[in-house]
Amino acid sequence: MRRKNNSSIGLLLVFALIIAATLYVYFSETFERKAPTISLEKNNGYWNLKKPLKIKISDDSGIQSYKIIMHTQDGDKTLQYEQLLAPQKELNLAVKPPRGSYTMKDKELTLVVQAQDTSKWNFLKGNSAQSVFTMQIDKKRPRVSIVGNSYKISKGGSALVIFKVEDENLDDIYILSNHNKHFKAEPFYKEGYYIALLAWPVQDSSFKATVVARDLASNIRKTYIPFYLKNKKYRLSKIKLSDKFLKGKIYDLAEDFEETQGVEDKLEQFKIINEDVRAKNEKLIHKLTSPVPEEMISDFKVRRMYPLKNGAVVAHFGDHRKYYYNGKFISEAYHLGLDLASHAMAPIKTQNGGKVVFSDFNGLYGNMPVLSHGLGLYTIYGHCSSVDVSEGEEVPPNSKIANTGKSGYAMGDHLHFGVLVQGIEVRPQEWMDRQWIKLNISDIIKNAKKIIDQQ
Repeated sequence: MRRKNNSSIGLLLVFALIIAATLYVYFSETFERKAPTISLEKNNGYWNLKKPLKIKISDDSGIQSYKIIMHTQDGDKTLQYEQLLAPQKELNLAVKPPRGSYTMKDKELTLVVQAQDTSKWNFLKGNSAQSVFTMQIDKKRPRVSIVGNSYKISKGGSALVIFKVEDENLDDIYILSNHNKHFKAEPFYKEGYYIALLAWPVQDSSFKATVVARDLASNIRKTYIPFYLKNKKYRLSKIKLSDKFLKGKIYDLAEDFEETQGVEDKLEQFKIINEDVRAKNEKLIHKLTSPVPEEMISDFKVRRMYPLKNGAVVAHFGDHRKYYYNGKFISEAYHLGLDLASHAMAPIKTQNGGKVVFSDFNGLYGNMPVLSHGLGLYTIYGHCSSVDVSEGEEVPPNSKIANTGKSGYAMGDHLHFGVLVQGIEVRPQEWMDRQWIKLNISDIIKNAKKIIDQQ
């Protein structure tokens, strides 16, 4: 009887050991069963045989070895192979094409990536993975040609460019300024042609614009736009802050803004309003005025802008204002619009039709409708006493949209008239000049269309 009991206990122990071993194998990281993952990062299935391909291999137990093979019509070639002495859970590889591959005639090749991990699963053989990537070979850069452009651009001003891009695998085009501003271009007139308005920010000392075209294989072409640069000087104003102003207008404004709640010092209130609140308001303006339509256009007609009849200029665009109190510098700002005044609550009209993209209160700018006129051209109307248009409304030319006022940061009844190109404030005076519009916009488009028709 005792032998039977001993045998039963022995069998139970054996079963227990088998179960424990099975559970250990099943749950232990040493015997993990997940194969390595292989991915080709930021790739559209094209390769220019210049830039390395980025391949990522990862595995929970660690990568033991990997191999990368390139298959072409001439056969297979191993690009990389490594047996790792210290297994790694993640590898980020830069796979360079072999020497001489740029002369290949293949239009397509296959990349085979193999990886083995350190797991003891599969009878100690571990887990393996293989991924196959088919790559289209594209070694040609896009072709870019300038069809027409404004002869010159002034500091704080605008200009137009029309250009052609040719590439079967075109991925992206934009115009890059020397201050890293990306201007968008809109399809124009016929397939392969593009048009864009550009702007030279008044705060920037220089300007350079380059058309950048990139295809799916990351081939890039950069073509300089030959503008003549006209440096324009803007007024520097040194303004003395008075106690009456600080205790009056600034005190009233400080009551309305959350940024100045709890701030008692009058100079600190002014600094916050002039810098922080202004930055917040201008950020909204730049966001509203940055979009550019994507549909093809065949023309862009714009009329001379003059929103206030018999309006006198009371503050100029581009004024660099520095504020002092008792001889001490306090703050500074740029005035990025043109202030016009006639009589109280004078009617404001827009000579160009457009879509209302904003019609609400915007801090220092008060009641402020914003209109889009196409091609990334926008106008804003600040300090209005009343507004006649609503967001989303299409406004026909020569429409009354608001009345002048002194809402927001305004000492007297006037209109702050702003013109923006792709989120950048530009000189309203240019767009108020019929001759400037003809030479820099209308004539450029007219002549470009003639050239395009001949090609």
